[in-house]
Amino acid sequence: MPKQSLSMESLLVANRGEIAVRVIRTAAELGLRTIAVYSELDRDALHVELADEAWNIGGPPASESYLNARRIIDVARRSGAAAIHPGYGFLSENAGFARMVADAGITWVGPPARAIELMGDKIRSRQTAERAGVAPVPGTTDAVLSLKEAAPIASRIGYPIAVKASHGGGGKGLRVAANRKELGNAIEGARREAEAYFGNPAVYLEAYLDRARHIEAQIIVDGHGNARFLGERDCSVQRRHQKLIEEAPSTLLTPEGRRGLGEAALAIAVACDYTNAGTVEFLVRPDGTFYFLEMNTRLQVEHAVTEMVTGLDLVAEQLAIADGRPLSFDEVPVVGHAIELRINAEDPANRFRPSPGTVTEYQEPGGPGVRVDSWITPGTTVSQYYDNLLAKLVVWGQTREAAIARAERALDEYRVAGVATTLPAHRAVLSHPVFVSGEAHTRFVEEELMLDPEPFDRGEGPPPPRKGGRPRQKVNSGGGH
Repeated sequence: MPKQSLSMESLLVANRGEIAVRVIRTAAELGLRTIAVYSELDRDALHVELADEAWNIGGPPASESYLNARRIIDVARRSGAAAIHPGYGFLSENAGFARMVADAGITWVGPPARAIELMGDKIRSRQTAERAGVAPVPGTTDAVLSLKEAAPIASRIGYPIAVKASHGGGGKGLRVAANRKELGNAIEGARREAEAYFGNPAVYLEAYLDRARHIEAQIIVDGHGNARFLGERDCSVQRRHQKLIEEAPSTLLTPEGRRGLGEAALAIAVACDYTNAGTVEFLVRPDGTFYFLEMNTRLQVEHAVTEMVTGLDLVAEQLAIADGRPLSFDEVPVVGHAIELRINAEDPANRFRPSPGTVTEYQEPGGPGVRVDSWITPGTTVSQYYDNLLAKLVVWGQTREAAIARAERALDEYRVAGVATTLPAHRAVLSHPVFVSGEAHTRFVEEELMLDPEPFDRGEGPPPPRKGGRPRQKVNSGGGH
């Protein structure tokens, strides 16, 4: 898409971190004036530096800044922003904010507020999937309030059972019960966490599919009747019910299974009158049987995986759709294999506990087929106030084997000091026989990698020796430099 092909002239990015950087870069390529917002803590952040202008919207807590919808709308008006891109997280799936943007006469770069509202309620989204002819994960389509009400339902579905927040996400408001004795505590715990994180204690029951695969479909829909399935991403490698590694395509799906998954995802999009980019998530049994899990009405963290195998810029497509343009493509083939590694400030040797602090050294890998989306520079402070995602390392190869080899090489080049990171966990996963064989499931990290009390090093010092090779050495050339 060439510069100045959009009627909008400016874009406010209502987010921070790597996604703000990523959106600002595409907007700049399209010739848009870019407007950043920042909390006091992010005054010197990379997205602030890259934008054409930046506005302070409050103190470090997200409630005072990135979740302050009225402040962001006020800045959009004062800065003359023609459109707002919400990124992901924060207000990206807040139907009320989407309506506020529209009411202010500003273009919302995302789906209609009604679709956000409908699919953001997990119970109503399950009902929508059923109406579209897509089976959700076996469970309830109504909220449950007590053990007395839930116990007979759980017995009928079968244990283990997942108790999930109706408005949840990111592993919050989720408990798993292995039997009736654990179910009461699971309901109480999930309701309490759901109220704390989402302001709504409603929970429902869902079968906990052991050793299932978490596979999601990337879709995109314009306002001219064009809807496309852009392939799937396998997000089964997780810790604490949160994604760690994503890849495309999945090793599990057959061509027929892939086609069926895409058709189901598009049917759900039609059922909720969806436009713009979105992701429909499924749980898939080893035999390929899939069940609707949820829909994310925004750009996903792992959208870069799809971009690597399709050659598309999904942010550019989002902006064009919001501007009233049709999709810029018809059918797009998936070429090769891509893998995304989330580089988080977490300590894998301490059950992935967050590791806030100051990054004292930072060096990204490069080379053919390597992409790094990040917001980190030496001296960046990783705060406890926000998500601890430092960067996304995304690699592409002609084959899955080539992509894995490229990812291992890129990890060898990655240097982060000052905070613990998930780098050693990624090294462990990429070399594990279960992952290499393409059979990793949602319990893989807990069952295969965390049985050893010290499965990972702390990520400090040089990487481990190459497989089957000599330890790395630094050789003095003998010169006087």
